[in-house]
Amino acid sequence: MRTSTPGPPDRQRLTEEFWLDRLPSYEPLISALVIAEIRDTPDPDKRRRLEALVQSFAVLPVTAEAEDLADEYVDRGVVQAKFRDDALHVALAVTEQIPLLASWNFKHLVKLQVRRQINLINAMLGFGQIDIVSPAEL
Repeated sequence: MRTSTPGPPDRQRLTEEFWLDRLPSYEPLISALVIAEIRDTPDPDKRRRLEALVQSFAVLPVTAEAEDLADEYVDRGVVQAKFRDDALHVALAVTEQIPLLASWNFKHLVKLQVRRQINLINAMLGFGQIDIVSPAEL
């Protein structure tokens, strides 16, 4: 299955197509967590480009509710503790009732089993379902 996962050159092309062709049909949101990740980008030129790309996006704050839900994902073994920020990305979307999360994180998030486990936990805790997909799927 490795051959079906886009590598860096293809991923860059697909990302550019997504931003230009498909993103305008969505209401893009970004979390304060991602904003912090962008601010921590060591390359100043790359950081400025990323900041410019997301400047018009509505920013979701990190909430206690999302922190608690992320802890549930980790405690139940869906996401490893060292990748808790990945769980927090999902939890922020879920607690804000956002039905779709686009990510290139095939290692920890964009996986059928992860989606199933997250949505099972969400259902048990009274949260809605979320679909975690790659931008290429949109």
